[in-house]
Amino acid sequence: MSVRVGVIGAGIMGADHARIIAQDLPAAELRVVCDATEERARAVGEANGAYDIMIDPMAMLARGDVDAVLIASPDETHADLTIAAIKAGKSVLCEKPLAPSSEECLRVIEAEVGLGAQLIQTGFMRRFDAAYIEMKAALDVGKLGRAVMMHNFHRNVEAPEWFTGQMAISNSAPHEFDIARYVLGSDFRSISAFQGETDGPVAPVVMVIEGAQGQLVTIEVNNNAAYGYDVRGELVGEKGSIDLGSPVYAKYNLGLQSWERFEEDWRPRFAGAYRAQNKAWLESIQKETPDPNAADAWDGYYATLTAEAGVESLTSGVRAKIDPIEMPQVYADRRRR
Repeated sequence: MSVRVGVIGAGIMGADHARIIAQDLPAAELRVVCDATEERARAVGEANGAYDIMIDPMAMLARGDVDAVLIASPDETHADLTIAAIKAGKSVLCEKPLAPSSEECLRVIEAEVGLGAQLIQTGFMRRFDAAYIEMKAALDVGKLGRAVMMHNFHRNVEAPEWFTGQMAISNSAPHEFDIARYVLGSDFRSISAFQGETDGPVAPVVMVIEGAQGQLVTIEVNNNAAYGYDVRGELVGEKGSIDLGSPVYAKYNLGLQSWERFEEDWRPRFAGAYRAQNKAWLESIQKETPDPNAADAWDGYYATLTAEAGVESLTSGVRAKIDPIEMPQVYADRRRR
């Protein structure tokens, strides 16, 4: 039986998710596309064969013919929509962030814990990227020995003039925060954030995170790298290291030179990860069991909490402690399975 999905938000990410659900996942039916702008909802819905389009997300959540909800609306709407969805009995895949603040994330967690069941998956798709999967597997089976360091580079072509170093931490870096925790299998103790100087709109930000098991994690976010979208990573263990690979579809050899193209944004680089993430979400709904590799509401909270500590460090110039609440039992039980 197919899972009938409603997508909230018909912007860049909502449109991509609608296409994946409609074209790449036979187990799903794109039932509704909902957006505050009717024209945008209609364009995405018609392009992907949605059964209906709507402009009121709460009305969509009340529908009996929608089993699950994918939230890709503006960040500030995520918490309220996620809470409303799970209270309506809908499974949720919420694009990151789960919420812009840790306090809002805790409201979401409180609502889910109150239900006594996990219905929320947070959209950290890198957990389903083939390169990160191989990196984590190499560590888990002992090939690298004990993890010592993990280096991460996140570079974009260009940021708007209003973009700030704080936004690099709160908007760009959460993917690095989550994938580092996931690959290392370790929480964090503290974060230190630094920003250089540049003549451009926003200078690169570098963060150093101390892991709970003594690992060091470095993260560079350069939102004005100019040359292309580029994500790199290296996991260093006591026995060796492993570099993150990226898919390369063509190599040019012309005029005594050899080169490869960079993409303009993140979507081509992680297209396979988005498909795998959404497939795992649908299968978890059908099995009524959270996917063991997917990020849950607790992971969404932890990434936002880490971002807040990073902004605090950048602002104050000193190391900031990462101090989460005690993990609720429902999330602890999942991690012991």
